Amino acid sequence: MGGSHSHTHSVTDVDEREVISRLARGVLVGLAAVLGGLTLVAVWLLWPEQSSTGSVPYFGPGVTQQDAEVVAVSDTCPVIVAGPDGAEDPSPPDEFPEHCNELTVRVTTGPDRGAQVVVQSPPEATRAGLVSGDGVRVIRIPGAAGQEAVYGYVGIDRSSSLLLMTGLFLVIVAAVARLRGILAVVGLVFAGIVIWQFMLPALLGGSSGWAVAVSGSSLIMFVVLYLAHGLSLRTTVALLGTLIGVAVTSLVGSWGIAGANVSGLAGEASDALFARTTNVDFSALVLCAVIIAGLGVLNDVTITQASAVFELRAAGPQLTRRELFRSGMRIGRDHIASTIYTIAFAYAGTSLALLALVSILDRPLLDLLLDEGITEEIVRTFASGIGLILAVPITTVLAVTATARPVVTPDGGAADNSVE
Repeated sequence: MGGSHSHTHSVTDVDEREVISRLARGVLVGLAAVLGGLTLVAVWLLWPEQSSTGSVPYFGPGVTQQDAEVVAVSDTCPVIVAGPDGAEDPSPPDEFPEHCNELTVRVTTGPDRGAQVVVQSPPEATRAGLVSGDGVRVIRIPGAAGQEAVYGYVGIDRSSSLLLMTGLFLVIVAAVARLRGILAVVGLVFAGIVIWQFMLPALLGGSSGWAVAVSGSSLIMFVVLYLAHGLSLRTTVALLGTLIGVAVTSLVGSWGIAGANVSGLAGEASDALFARTTNVDFSALVLCAVIIAGLGVLNDVTITQASAVFELRAAGPQLTRRELFRSGMRIGRDHIASTIYTIAFAYAGTSLALLALVSILDRPLLDLLLDEGITEEIVRTFASGIGLILAVPITTVLAVTATARPVVTPDGGAADNSVE
């Protein structure tokens, strides 16, 4: 009784050496170091000196953006609805106000500060709930000699609301998750820098989409995982499982995109980018989107799976590795089921307007599914889902293999170290 030793405590509260074998520790650290070195070399080789497209001016020569304050909002112009045969069915002329979709604003910056001007706005601006005092952005187009400047609508100034929401998010993260949550936010900022400073310029410069996606995602995962979850062997197991999941997702995504002949040009943003660039492989953009979109869920699954296996070993040191694997997979299957819904619903949410449009079109369902915009989402969902699903048993095998041999039972039973 007095010589017994309890192993029911959490892995996070004890030295991981109690549940991880010495050989596995060296192999895992060595493998992670090699992959980290390869990631850095790949990023260094692919890092673009500058984007081949350069900087495309947003406004014309002499045109400047100014801040303004809403004074009055006109009525929204009536919508012209297409008839059953697809032809426009315009409303009678007397239903259109003389000045609809207009904003009266007071310029608050620039040489005409204090002046009131009227700008024509798109329908979504007058429908956005603007009231007197709200901020908007306008452009100032200098007039010819002796003529006044002309103003045009740019967009709503949402900086105050976004800053308030950002501050609220950071306060809640710090209050609930404390240091670990703050480090996760730091990792998120780092991920944004990698995407903005490396992945996008490299893709715009014509680099291999597959290489950019895998190397950039691997770099993000190295920093994000160790920042959020600490330098531990548990995190290393999760990292290796995540990297394998990224590789699987990229391979399946490449195959799916090529097999479905996805061009990556389904959307207004893609069309606008196509008109301004020459070296971009738009299919590669889709592949990067597939991988980046699945990183968060993949990270969540692998770290949970690694933690579950180590906790099971700490709580049950007598479990054989076969039993440990089976127990870990029971947890993993539940996690797979919930995360598949997460991926599918996330894509459905971001494409809700497209799905709503598709639902009212009189076309066979199969034809709608074969439309590029829908096909792209299907390929993205399935590629991310396959990578996610396979990452669970892979991470479980890595974690089980890394654990120490089971404690021999009191009856002298032999330990079974095999993994199914």
